[in-house]
Amino acid sequence: MQLDKLVHFHKTVGNQTRLRIIGLLKEGGALHGQAIAGKLGLTPPTISHHLSKLKEIDIVYQRRDKNTIYYALNERKLDLLAGAITRLGDDDMNEELQVTDEEKHKVLNNFIGTDGRIEAMPAQLKKRLIILEHIIKSLEAGQSYPEPKINEHIKQFHDDFATIV
Repeated sequence: MQLDKLVHFHKTVGNQTRLRIIGLLKEGGALHGQAIAGKLGLTPPTISHHLSKLKEIDIVYQRRDKNTIYYALNERKLDLLAGAITRLGDDDMNEELQVTDEEKHKVLNNFIGTDGRIEAMPAQLKKRLIILEHIIKSLEAGQSYPEPKINEHIKQFHDDFATIV
């Protein structure tokens, strides 16, 4: 699981009203927006706002019954996201950063020009790590390099050696 998803989950549920909605749906099953608003003493627009945030992270889903929309808890997803913090550092957390040789080749072709220089630095962490690995592969493992030497090495690939990472 990506760390940014985990952070987004905790930011979203780190709200008293959203936690109360989760508790209501866990306790009472599917409820419509008016019922949730009534039980929490809040206005329907406020509840709609918070439900949309919970739907965004996929822990609440909706189903329509005629003119009424019922909201229910996606308990499997909630358990997965809530428990993810205890698995930080486990191998399955780092699974998304694992890449095949084919993926590496594709990323290098997309971001490195024919002259061997980086044309653009990818925004996605997984791809960025592939590029950084490419930059350091010609350095000797275990060897200590002074900063000016590293800067010169990086300049072979990209002019802005200070912000490349």
